[in-house]
Amino acid sequence: MAPLVHAAQATGVATLTLDSPANRNALSAELVADLRAALAAAGADPAVRAVVLTHTGTTFCSGADLKSPFDPADFLALLRETAGLPKPVLARVTGHVRAGGLGLLGVCDIAAAGPRSSYAFTETHLGLAPAVISIPLLPRLDPRAAARYFLTAETFDAAEAARIGLLTLHADDVDKALEPVLAGLRKASPQGLAATKALTAAAVCEALERDGARLTELSAGLFASAEAREGITARFERRDPSWAL
Repeated sequence: MAPLVHAAQATGVATLTLDSPANRNALSAELVADLRAALAAAGADPAVRAVVLTHTGTTFCSGADLKSPFDPADFLALLRETAGLPKPVLARVTGHVRAGGLGLLGVCDIAAAGPRSSYAFTETHLGLAPAVISIPLLPRLDPRAAARYFLTAETFDAAEAARIGLLTLHADDVDKALEPVLAGLRKASPQGLAATKALTAAAVCEALERDGARLTELSAGLFASAEAREGITARFERRDPSWAL
């Protein structure tokens, strides 16, 4: 099977590209495993100062792969490893981000997006909750905005994502906007970056360690419930679930 994450390196920056457009870069077991391996390799490479996480297709990540078994524990491990990587991880987004994909975005140290990107926490419409992904997101997001968008599953744009703290920046040309950010990282010392990331990611790392097991169990229970089965089936059948008013 071809890898679902492609790695490239140029001038100290490792670019990891999610490449599973057929399922909108959903968090399948294969994609999560490939991304964990690619992150570990980048973290161990002394030539790498920073990691850029990006995507092919029109979707950065659509969340859990609802057509195959999803293991929240593996996803939690991915979030912990991203937050704990001794090098900054940047998200470069030019497409849509949904559900679990927002957790992946939230655990990145810096997140930049283009004007065609959009965002939605779709879990409540499926009988689920943004359980594990709430761990890296709640320390970053405006509390009122988090409550609104977690509960309603409304779609919002890049400007709103930046306003509420989901994005670091948004721009018409996301690559141009990232140029000074990457230039600054290339001039930083490895030791300085590692020590500084440990400071800025401390709250997220601590929350993942403290709450990860509890919220992974909650997520697994919700995925196994009859209500979630109805919500997911309704999504595939393009109809409203039985509870919709």
